[in-house]
Amino acid sequence: MDKYTFTVTSEESKYPLKRIIKKRFSFSSRFMTKIKYQDLIRLNGEKVPGWVVPKEGDLVTISLPEEESHFEPEDIPVEVLYEDDDLLFVNKAPGITVHPTKGHPSHTMANALMKYQMDTEQNFKIRFVNRLDMDTSGVLLIAKNSHAQAELNKQMIEDITEKRYIAVAHGLMEEDEFIIDKAIGLPSPESIGRAIIPEKDGGHPSRTGIKVLKRFDDATMVECTLYTGRTHQIRVHLSSIGHPLIGDSLYGGSTDSFPRQALHASYFSCIHPMKKERLQVEAPLPDDIFNLIESL
Repeated sequence: MDKYTFTVTSEESKYPLKRIIKKRFSFSSRFMTKIKYQDLIRLNGEKVPGWVVPKEGDLVTISLPEEESHFEPEDIPVEVLYEDDDLLFVNKAPGITVHPTKGHPSHTMANALMKYQMDTEQNFKIRFVNRLDMDTSGVLLIAKNSHAQAELNKQMIEDITEKRYIAVAHGLMEEDEFIIDKAIGLPSPESIGRAIIPEKDGGHPSRTGIKVLKRFDDATMVECTLYTGRTHQIRVHLSSIGHPLIGDSLYGGSTDSFPRQALHASYFSCIHPMKKERLQVEAPLPDDIFNLIESL
């Protein structure tokens, strides 16, 4: 979608357009400034300034600023979980990075999404709302415009979003449900991994809810709820209590039976930035974790 359209109500006809638009869509001041200086407001098809007071029944159209990404398109499958004019949820496969880095300059979800836009005749700047490690599968959210991204970032800061993961860890956890509340930080600037570091020493507050779903002979399948969003949070927290993820060699897990960390982003919930309704998206377990569970 490249524009928002609505009809002015009787109550709205008392106020200038810019006030109506900001109230209807909760656009940020920065986004409203873009709309103003790019002359993107139309009243019954005509260009008008934001201070104009419309009449009941007038048709208002706000065009979105044109923006696009410039990644190289690659023919990588994109499994769509949910899509509308503002949001795109995909089920990321393991083994693929979210966006290009020095170590992985191509074959990323960003490259895949450029090809997806070509195939579906869309054009939007790719804005990743959440991040997943290369070897973590599951729900990945992309905002299609800066307003949607800003609203979702705000929700994440205000703890309105909900993110859950399915993980398979070494050993048997005794408690059925508990919270790991330990600060996480970088042990050194050169370190790849994170560690438990007290806040007084530079660690960041980190909380993960753990709920046991199934116990095996010497492993436990759990659902993890993120109350904060630190890098490698689930992996570090589970390792810190003596239950590293199966396949997670960086944090003490064995790769003998599984080649990657057994971690899947299964659920993401947020308030839709335009519809203002609760949106819940789930990603089914990938075949490799399903087969791991079957073998256990």
